[in-house]
Amino acid sequence: MEGLSVAKADLTVYVHPSKANKVDQAVRRQLSSLLFTYNELFDGVILAHEFNFKSKHAKILPGLIPYFGVNVKAKLLVFSPRPDMLLEGKVVKLGKESIHVIVLGFCSAAIMMEDIRQEFKYKIKGGYGTFVSLAHKRHVIKAGSMIRFLVKSVDEEILHLSGSLIPSNTGCIRWLSKHGGDGASQINRSIKRPRGSDFVMGLQDQHSRLFDNIDQSQNLSRPHKARKRTAE
Repeated sequence: MEGLSVAKADLTVYVHPSKANKVDQAVRRQLSSLLFTYNELFDGVILAHEFNFKSKHAKILPGLIPYFGVNVKAKLLVFSPRPDMLLEGKVVKLGKESIHVIVLGFCSAAIMMEDIRQEFKYKIKGGYGTFVSLAHKRHVIKAGSMIRFLVKSVDEEILHLSGSLIPSNTGCIRWLSKHGGDGASQINRSIKRPRGSDFVMGLQDQHSRLFDNIDQSQNLSRPHKARKRTAE
């Protein structure tokens, strides 16, 4: 998936003197406060971070409360969607006039009827709405489907995207992976990874958790059926 990159940054984090004996925890908390919000400095949304200290020395700042500045080197996973990028997301709501998608578990996207190619027709199957391809009957988009779409516009303030399914290489990822040649998910290939980095493995786990957010919230609201036990 496009729009994901790893940025390296030299940062100064300001820590309160009361946290002098827990600097690592204080820095981590400060960096975590930047997650899932648009950051103008990095021109995108920070999804994950990893850091280490540049030195063991900190600079005390003058003032009524003398904060001290800690210099750190950080790796940041940044999500920067742009028009004409191909993104992947999960369909959370589908109607006759639109398809609503969640990207990476937090960013919403809407694909309106005029941006869905004529190949797809809205049908009711099993009481649920679906978009079915007239050219390939097994190419179906429904609630829960992972789809690839083209970005038309980006609202950075509310983290909302406007998408399109007009290009032929967009649609249900499962179907594209079998018939589209280049349709396999590219989310992991889009990030340049240094070999042997623990940070890379952490990003893979982060992606899995982000995509599972919706599934987990749905499962929590569903009662689990007790399994019948048979005596040996």
